[in-house]
Amino acid sequence: MADIEFTNTEYGKNYVRLLHIRRLGGKRHDIRELEVSPSLTLASKKDYLLGDNSDIIATDTQKNTVYALAKTKGVTTPEKFGLDLCTHFLSSFSHVTRAKVSVTMAPWRRINVDGKDHAHAFIMTQDAVRFCHVEQARNGTPVVHSGLKDMKILKTTQSGFTGFLRDRYTSLPEVTDRCFETVVYSCWKYSTLDRLDFDSAWNTVKTTILKEFSGPPETGLYSASVQKTLYDAECEILGRVPQISEIEMTMPNVHNFTVDMSKFGLENKDEVLMPVDKPSGNISAAIRRKPAAKL
Repeated sequence: MADIEFTNTEYGKNYVRLLHIRRLGGKRHDIRELEVSPSLTLASKKDYLLGDNSDIIATDTQKNTVYALAKTKGVTTPEKFGLDLCTHFLSSFSHVTRAKVSVTMAPWRRINVDGKDHAHAFIMTQDAVRFCHVEQARNGTPVVHSGLKDMKILKTTQSGFTGFLRDRYTSLPEVTDRCFETVVYSCWKYSTLDRLDFDSAWNTVKTTILKEFSGPPETGLYSASVQKTLYDAECEILGRVPQISEIEMTMPNVHNFTVDMSKFGLENKDEVLMPVDKPSGNISAAIRRKPAAKL
């Protein structure tokens, strides 16, 4: 139709799962479990317009490519594996104009036995889930976003919420001491991949969020709002990882309500609470470095 145009086309294979075992000598192994979703954009639209499938790289082929590259290239970090896949598709097929790869890594760590990490036994500890999105256009530089999600954290004091706007519909009381629970999502973009250690950068982001949330071990750090804690963590991350150009975070306010025990003749001094995950407040912000001023 003359009055219709494409705004985007892409296709791929979702949720390709793989477990890669790196054998380091003897019985010592290292593992990476990934869920990989590649997606391709082609120069031609004839598959959509004419039903001509001659340019299509089947999604089953894309799935097989994930496994083949895990064997031939190995798996070190989700980001590096995503880059390897983008490079493969763009270099192998001249009619591919853009490749995208999303990767999520399962949080395995070594089992500790009598204070020593095991050589080949692992336990899944889901304190945070690591993911990345890699995208590269033909003749373009790769764009890499890394992130973490499902990081559930809680502190039982050193948090409050006061001074907020009140109107006739406001029933929320002001509090200077409350539980602060949230489930952190964060995604950040790298401005350069030069001399970038993906593992180190990811661990720095995670550690920084936890530090800004919790504060010093003995005293903690007061949070005047979820917004302030979120923003402070983002700023600190940009200060610690110079390759990160922008970052977004979401921190829903998961509520824990004090159970009214007066009907039982008991006084509950915020010792027994009822977790309620819905509804929850949802707080997010994205920040970036300001562009350098032009002379």
